[in-house]
Amino acid sequence: MSDLLPRAGLRRLRVGGFSRLLRPHALMWIFGLVIVALALLLTGVTQGSLPVPASSIGRALFFPQALSGEQQYVVWDIRLPRVLMALMCGAMLGMAGAAMQSITRNGLADPGLIGVKEGASVVVLTLVLCFPAVSLVWRPLAGMAGGLFAAGLVMALARDVSRPRFVLLGIGVSWTFAAGIGAFMTTADVRDVQTAMMWLAGSLHAATWPLLMVALCWAVPATLILLVTARAADVALLGNQAATGLGVRLARLQLLRFIAPVLLTAASVSCVGSIGFAGLIAPHMARFLLRGGQRALLWGSAMLGGLLVLLADSLGRLAFAPLQIPAGIVISLIGGPFFLLLLWQRRDRL
Repeated sequence: MSDLLPRAGLRRLRVGGFSRLLRPHALMWIFGLVIVALALLLTGVTQGSLPVPASSIGRALFFPQALSGEQQYVVWDIRLPRVLMALMCGAMLGMAGAAMQSITRNGLADPGLIGVKEGASVVVLTLVLCFPAVSLVWRPLAGMAGGLFAAGLVMALARDVSRPRFVLLGIGVSWTFAAGIGAFMTTADVRDVQTAMMWLAGSLHAATWPLLMVALCWAVPATLILLVTARAADVALLGNQAATGLGVRLARLQLLRFIAPVLLTAASVSCVGSIGFAGLIAPHMARFLLRGGQRALLWGSAMLGGLLVLLADSLGRLAFAPLQIPAGIVISLIGGPFFLLLLWQRRDRL
């Protein structure tokens, strides 16, 4: 057994009575991703229309008076919530995409491709424009209701989540909801249309600390569900008969791992609007870089999804200044060709 571990890229770590298998290759990539995330965070906080020296940021962590009043407001009330929201929403979408691809056994699956985002967007947009006084806490609930309705409709039509037509029907449902949003955009008041367009484009300009706390409150339970069921999901990939024989309750597992991605997606959509393709790209990158089981895939997808959205937001905010392009548009420019490439690779199985 010990001879097989190096061949599989594993090393055993022993500390007293504690023993755990680690992948040095994956740890090296994770360390590199953390460094890149810190660099992007620092860039996002210091760069903009009001440049702030990085040395001032470091001193301000211990001595808040190191920043002037204007710098303190820009850094702590505008930029820091924005970059943290980008990381969190990207991580939520990455984990949601990884779980959805696992449960459907389809690399094309993504909450944005089966109508979840559009269903959540329709309900949240209605709530924001028709009932603006409603608390932020209710937005994820409303988004979850719309997302579950869209996902349930796709499941009812497809009857089998593991077949390619599940994704194809999801795309059709997404277009149907998108048509409803388009009808609203052509008939609503101009001011409402402008608000809706910025939100639907996936802009993080309105990120605030309360909104970040709302996203965190909904992200934690959904993430725990996915992590707790990760080992059972690994067993389920062996096949239904093998999983049942090993004691996995497939019906409950599928229900939990279906609701959790919808909840993550609804919370993300409710806070920053529709950011597409992050949940599709991140799991594929995580499989390529980190490998491992479902737990490693979830963490890797979360890290890479957060980096993708943060990078897209930084590019849209800084590369075209003073014009700001929403992160959803920037990441779609990458995700569209990526999705077409995946379709081409699977052309004989559709």
